[in-house]
Amino acid sequence: MIFTLAAREVRSLFLSPLAWCILGVSLFILGYLFLSQADMYLQAQSRLVLMDNAPGVTEVVVMPVFANAAVILLLVMPMLTMRLISEERRNQTLCLLFSAPISMTEIILGKYLGIMTLIFVLLLSIMLMPLSLLVGSSLDWGMLFSGFIGLTIVLASFAAVGLYMSTLTVQPVVAAVSTFGLLLLLWIIDWAGTSQDQASNVLQYLSLLRHYQSLLKGVINSQDIVYYLLFIVTFLVLSIRRIDADRLQH
Repeated sequence: MIFTLAAREVRSLFLSPLAWCILGVSLFILGYLFLSQADMYLQAQSRLVLMDNAPGVTEVVVMPVFANAAVILLLVMPMLTMRLISEERRNQTLCLLFSAPISMTEIILGKYLGIMTLIFVLLLSIMLMPLSLLVGSSLDWGMLFSGFIGLTIVLASFAAVGLYMSTLTVQPVVAAVSTFGLLLLLWIIDWAGTSQDQASNVLQYLSLLRHYQSLLKGVINSQDIVYYLLFIVTFLVLSIRRIDADRLQH
């Protein structure tokens, strides 16, 4: 049933003009940034040759694109996730899911798997950009893999938050705005503290950006991976509990 729900969600997403517009605009902006970084690298190449331990094309071109991709998709991800549950509630089709022989966990995982399928298509499209550099240069595969893993789990975290916020309201627009607000807060939360006290360390640990920066440097730290996995599981569990409370009311 999870895969049935996921397939239904994927069909709904790919039949939606909004999803195609979001994918098209996001890839257009990222493509422009990629070409700008590549042009900057070509202009600076004569100076980089004279440097010891000069940064390669992966560091100068690919990693900034991955960093920008997370920020751009933080802006657009709420629009992709806003209708996952809220539209079901608004159209009064959520009751049909409650009456079906399917658990609340399967409903949430099916919805989540559906949105992650769209995200994976987007990720593959983004990966074509750095892979195109193989025509005239070589890539640091370790750093590229680290950046791809980082962007994947960051977007998976965005989707988990968006799914949870969609369970809280009947209005998709409200879900989108609240998702953006929460994601932005979690992205910049460590800006609030620069000291070395315990409160500042907690804020730094909670920051989505802080853990992502390590992965963009090519460092795959188990602490960062565990943080994102716990983050995703937490919001999925909150989503399950929220719609289970709705089921009990019906």
